[in-house]
Amino acid sequence: MTNLYNKHAVLACEGWSWSCHAPEFAPLMAGALVIFCCAWWWWSMKFNKINPPLPPGPLGLPIIGNLPFIKPELHRYFSDLSRIYGPVFKLRMGSVLAIVINSPSLAKEVLKVQDAIFANHDVPAAAVVGTFGGINILWRPNDSRCNQLRKLVICEIMSKQSLDACYVLRQREVRRMVKEIHGKVGSSGDDPSQDLIEFRKRLDEIVITFAAPNVSDFFPILAPFDLQGIESKGKEQVSWFYGVFESMIKNRRNIRDDGKEKENISKDFMQQLLELHWRGDEKNSLSINEVKALLLDMMVAGTDTVPTAVEWAMTELLCHRDKMTKLVKELDMVVGNQNTVEDSHIPQLVYLDAVIKETLRLHPVAPLLIPRVPSKTTVIGGFTVPKGCRVFINAWVIQRDPELWDDPLRFHPERFLETDINYRSNNFGFIPFGSGRRICVGVSLAEKMMALLLGSLVHSFEWGLSEGTKPSLEDKFGIVLKKTESLVGIPVARLPNLEQYQ
Repeated sequence: MTNLYNKHAVLACEGWSWSCHAPEFAPLMAGALVIFCCAWWWWSMKFNKINPPLPPGPLGLPIIGNLPFIKPELHRYFSDLSRIYGPVFKLRMGSVLAIVINSPSLAKEVLKVQDAIFANHDVPAAAVVGTFGGINILWRPNDSRCNQLRKLVICEIMSKQSLDACYVLRQREVRRMVKEIHGKVGSSGDDPSQDLIEFRKRLDEIVITFAAPNVSDFFPILAPFDLQGIESKGKEQVSWFYGVFESMIKNRRNIRDDGKEKENISKDFMQQLLELHWRGDEKNSLSINEVKALLLDMMVAGTDTVPTAVEWAMTELLCHRDKMTKLVKELDMVVGNQNTVEDSHIPQLVYLDAVIKETLRLHPVAPLLIPRVPSKTTVIGGFTVPKGCRVFINAWVIQRDPELWDDPLRFHPERFLETDINYRSNNFGFIPFGSGRRICVGVSLAEKMMALLLGSLVHSFEWGLSEGTKPSLEDKFGIVLKKTESLVGIPVARLPNLEQYQ
């Protein structure tokens, strides 16, 4: 499809692959062998006596556990193991015990019934050094300050009033994208704007660094040594973004000090964060480091998820032309061919909403959500889950559960027209944004942006493919679940007035 990412930063994310990094890790493992022999013996003696027992799981090797056997497509690998060992099983990733949840009922136990125990996220070593020790929302421990930050962001930045106030900015960027696509009508290609190349490159690098297999994460006792240099590299990469943010913040501060701010202008995310900083109220304001850390959250976690979801939706629609026709019909009825898609149309575009939900069901952007770390030992599904272990929730397999969804592998948006399931409901068979107290704070913005972006693309253009081609539905695992092959489509303008493409 003609470049969906022209106005959105694109994050390239490598899949999990221990085997690809084996030559790099071999000498490190040899050097650590003696150190961990005693730890292995202690670990085995300790956990063999647990009652209830640990979940079942595949046998691993001393010291390194199951790491050599883990397959790159982790969501599918976990799905395969669940067929053998059941809805909850264990793996050992170095010295770290990992427990994988693969059923809606057990996900409910983690995300609702025992939510307080599982409220901490597993924090990669590289992320800690890159976010002032993990002071952002994503990595911060579940403490009172974390709750304050979430409340500030949800109530004052992601509220309906605040999102409505910055609608002009969102609409402007979407219309700019439509204009650029219109300039390439009849052709396919991927020609990003030059001013985004450096930004995209930096985002690619930082996400690849955070996602890279790191000895410090598998053997936390070695973290102070940063044996692979990943933490140092991550800190250096993050510093580049903080430098950009500091320059922008200085400019905003000068405008504020000069009294040049306009009261009624649309406020972007940075401006809203800075206003929280300028309050000076310790409880209801942000430190300047928190502002920069939250901006990085937005860059890394927010700018790629929406375009990725929309690309999956367009792929499914091009594979199912009857669904595309039905969506076009709804857009023509609600929006008309003399207008452009606006926020005010979205509540009436029920089939568009169903298409997006069905896309996120089949292709959750974060297939394993963010791993959790229990604050104390507990029991899930009749098995012990020890304090400090790493808990994965396989949303990808849960949302394809045949006991919950009829014909689960079929792209069928109509299923969401027959239910009231939403992103915040207590249906744990549909958790693309997580659930509970650590649900994604950006759900409201994501809902609006996905609808506005996808609706505008389908309403403004007819989409075709090069002769003899068919979109691939293969995915590749990463922090964001991307398509193995980018979608390339050919747009044809379908609206009558040139002004509608300006």
